[in-house]
Amino acid sequence: MNIQNEVLALLDELLSLNGRTSAFTRDTPLLGAIPELDSMAVVGLITGMEERFGFIADDDEIDGATFATVGSLIEFVEAKLAG
Repeated sequence: MNIQNEVLALLDELLSLNGRTSAFTRDTPLLGAIPELDSMAVVGLITGMEERFGFIADDDEIDGATFATVGSLIEFVEAKLAG
């Protein structure tokens, strides 16, 4: 499983970005830069990651920095999967 591709696919799907994530890199800013990523979308994204990757994200593990960039989101998923 390519975590980066899965995270980008999830972002594209949940935020209805219509393929815009194909141009995203690890440095692409998310929170505050993509209007579709509002507080409700963050909740949906957390749920989507839990379902897709099979982990549980505790509230104290997640803050704004988690969603700062594509890379920070991928690193969060990688850390959760590493245990």
